[in-house]
Amino acid sequence: QVQLVESGGGLVQPGGSLRLSCAASGDIFSTLGWYRQAPGKQRELVATITSGGTKNYEDSVKGRFTISRDNAKNTVYLQMNSLKPEDTAVYYCNARGWGGESWGQGTQVTVSS
Repeated sequence: QVQLVESGGGLVQPGGSLRLSCAASGDIFSTLGWYRQAPGKQRELVATITSGGTKNYEDSVKGRFTISRDNAKNTVYLQMNSLKPEDTAVYYCNARGWGGESWGQGTQVTVSS
């Protein structure tokens, strides 16, 4: 049974920082990542990282967000700096493993003054 436990969302002012964490268990995961969904919009890729450390970012977060991974802990992190109001969304952890694709429950990130 795959479990993805997310933490770290919250309310932050524009220009601030947040760090999201997602602890994954129950499979061997090749790719871990983060997606987000704003109200009225489709879910979109934010960033992914493979077990070998290859990273991929959505253009609007490049230079502001950093994805990292601790393979020993099966945990993926998303450090978000210089946050903007348009980053407001529910952020979902995503994991791809031998058993297929799994999603976390989502954590709200709100950027507002």
